[in-house]
Amino acid sequence: MNLSNAALKDFVSINSSGFHHFSNQGGNEQQSILSVLFCTMNHFFGDIRGLFSGVKDRRYPGKTEYSMSCLAFVGVLMYLLRLPSRRQVGLLLRTPASSKTCEALFGVSGLPHGDTLNKVFCKLDPRHFQEVLCKMVRTLIVKKTLDQFRLFGKYFVVAIDGTGTLSFPRRHCPHCLTRKRNGKISYHHSVLEAKLVTSNGLALSVMTEFVENPGPDPKKQDCELKAFYRLAEKLHNAFPRLPILLTMDGLSVFEVCQRYGWGFMIVLKDKDLPSVNEEFETLISLTPENRYTFVTGKHRDVRQEFRWVGDIFYADTNHKEHCLCVVECVETKSNADGNLVSSKFKWITNIKVTKSRVVDLANEGGRIRWKIENEGFNTQKNGGYGLEHGYTKDANAAKIFYYLLQMAHIIEQLIRKGSLIKRFFPKGVGSGKNLAFRLLEAIRNFSFGKTQLDTMAVWRLQIRFCPDTS
Repeated sequence: MNLSNAALKDFVSINSSGFHHFSNQGGNEQQSILSVLFCTMNHFFGDIRGLFSGVKDRRYPGKTEYSMSCLAFVGVLMYLLRLPSRRQVGLLLRTPASSKTCEALFGVSGLPHGDTLNKVFCKLDPRHFQEVLCKMVRTLIVKKTLDQFRLFGKYFVVAIDGTGTLSFPRRHCPHCLTRKRNGKISYHHSVLEAKLVTSNGLALSVMTEFVENPGPDPKKQDCELKAFYRLAEKLHNAFPRLPILLTMDGLSVFEVCQRYGWGFMIVLKDKDLPSVNEEFETLISLTPENRYTFVTGKHRDVRQEFRWVGDIFYADTNHKEHCLCVVECVETKSNADGNLVSSKFKWITNIKVTKSRVVDLANEGGRIRWKIENEGFNTQKNGGYGLEHGYTKDANAAKIFYYLLQMAHIIEQLIRKGSLIKRFFPKGVGSGKNLAFRLLEAIRNFSFGKTQLDTMAVWRLQIRFCPDTS
């Protein structure tokens, strides 16, 4: 895009290192934080309007005030800014400054109300928004943004786990799951998530499978195991050639991983698979070479003792035989009282284990699974994203809002973990909630014109991630 020299001089300056940024104009933090937001989105995903181009609009052509991209982006903003309800979109976001920015982005006058989002989303296909999420992660993979976090330079580690999202005292929809406790029936919704996790703390939603009943009176309820088979098929179809290592807590996945060519690190408890545990204990004394001690921690005060046994054969319930390896890690470190405490971890894997690989396989393949709980579900439930809050009563719209939450969380992680925000704010911006508050105030009070947004669109930036910031 050709811009006049005057426009470039007004909005862009180049420092001695060649980094492009807005003139600070007296340290305008609101301008800077919005620059980080739009530059990050444009750098990784390109034009915002193109990101949602695959969402089929079911409204009558020519009778719509807001484009689908505008509605979806405002939905993402609602979660990115940690707004507790749709009502807050109308109360907080519809300001003259935000209206001007929205006009520059989408060519519309003003921002849509939260009720408008709900009304439109009730009629859309949630699968199109799942495709947008896959598109976002696929773009990061194609651009090699995540290559530095590949296990052994090959595998992308994908953690799978389930969590509850909504609960009700009365039936919410025909698809509600039911739970009976103390004679009372409660109704709830759950999801099974596959997130691409990395050592620096990223937890990016790749695929979601909703755990839900087909009707109000099913003969047998849906469950996470059934959902896993559906999710695995969708994950393979979306990323057929991606080298994946699954990390999860569940043992009925060997055949699925073998079918799709995936590696796996699965938690093995002492009471699980008795034949495998017994063979491990028998053979470990015969393989003294399969031991390794690793000292780690900030003060090198964490000691990890590894033991492993390979070529353990196990026949599943379908009489299919699998060649497995069992890896055990006993970690010893001091607790808050200064006493030494030991914890044991054990996994089953189909990856070849050696002394040179066992540390990374255990720490970056097995134990990294907890990031889907901490950086993923815990942040979304307790960090202001409102994962357990009902933003709509409509079951269809609820799925779309869920996907928009995941998109917002991806964008926020790319901002916080990326180098761009450190260059604009060398002293940092605080927690995720502080980042959301600063973004909210900036969008409410500072407007970006089309010239400024077009200028940022032609910038050539490098946004890097530190490999060890968790």
